[in-house]
Amino acid sequence: MKLILLGAPGAGKGTVAKMLTAIDGSVQISTGDILRGAVQAGTELGKEAEAYMKRGDLVPDSLIMGIMEKRLQEPDCEKGFLLDGFPRTIPQAEALKKLLHKLNIKLDMAVDIDVPRDVILDRLCTRRTCNNSDCQAIYNVKSNPPKQEGICDKCGSPVIQREDETEEAISHRLETYNEKTAPLLGFYEKEGFMKSVSGTSSDAVVEAISSELGL
Repeated sequence: MKLILLGAPGAGKGTVAKMLTAIDGSVQISTGDILRGAVQAGTELGKEAEAYMKRGDLVPDSLIMGIMEKRLQEPDCEKGFLLDGFPRTIPQAEALKKLLHKLNIKLDMAVDIDVPRDVILDRLCTRRTCNNSDCQAIYNVKSNPPKQEGICDKCGSPVIQREDETEEAISHRLETYNEKTAPLLGFYEKEGFMKSVSGTSSDAVVEAISSELGL
């Protein structure tokens, strides 16, 4: 499958993507994970992106599109891919359309995961992430805490609240999403392959997407 997963921060795109990749061997591509890894490694891209990410702002398209072109040509994308949280703006969507045409790649569908704002705020304020850039396991202090408080079950690294997941940063991210990313729904409706799925259960969202694709 070749999908774009849309939805506000905290809508569950990452969880849904992981569940879908298990179905047919597609790979999850998250620009957020790629960028956070670059920040941890202290690369030139990482340093440039870090200032934007700390403020909860969007990283410039010139950085993102370079990452995307390189990533989509890697061998593991041949089975399919899920773009998790990308594109985020109309210019990015237009640039991605040109890039996919250049690479001769055809998308199956763009999916919007629609989750209420109060659910998103609760999810993100209670989310914790492993500080190890090679692991980045995600926990929730309410529903899925690590066995030992503050320590990752998988690799033993510290589990932290990311700077962009404080209530203030989340509110800013949601405002940015509504202003710049929500218009993508109209863009992909015009392209003719937009599907909106409402629900706070990842299982229900995955089932709806699988059914639509005939999996």
